Amino acid sequence: MPIKIVTADYRALAALRYQIRLFLREGDAAARRAGLEPQQFLLLLALRGLPEGVEATIQTLAERLALKHNSTVELIDRLEKRGYVRRSRSRDDRRCVLVSVLPRGEKVLEQVVRQRITELRAGGAALVNAIDALLEPKLKSRKKDKGAQRSHTKGHKKP
Repeated sequence: MPIKIVTADYRALAALRYQIRLFLREGDAAARRAGLEPQQFLLLLALRGLPEGVEATIQTLAERLALKHNSTVELIDRLEKRGYVRRSRSRDDRRCVLVSVLPRGEKVLEQVVRQRITELRAGGAALVNAIDALLEPKLKSRKKDKGAQRSHTKGHKKP
């Protein structure tokens, strides 16, 4: 059964989108203040934040950034020229190119990430509230369902 969309849903979704846009815009500004283009920051962040066991291939980074392979290569070229990343061949598969963050890249990335986390911890409540407003009706209905199940099963012993 399709969910009924009410005015509160439109408002909650609009508020969430607004909060996300603010967060992203502020992140872009923080990256620029540190001397990075926003896409460069995102590549460094994706690289440094890869899940454990995931190799930092160009293909993986392109997927994580939702970019085409050649756009990711160009981005890596610019970061490599600035001494922020290094490319190397995989020992297992010489055709595979791996990317790693160099100390200079770690330093600039940490500067931006520290600022972003501090800002998020200070003002992230608005983002959380926007998400909660969208999830709240679903959570309430789950609680209602669980409550109904409990009251329905009261007095019945388990076999």
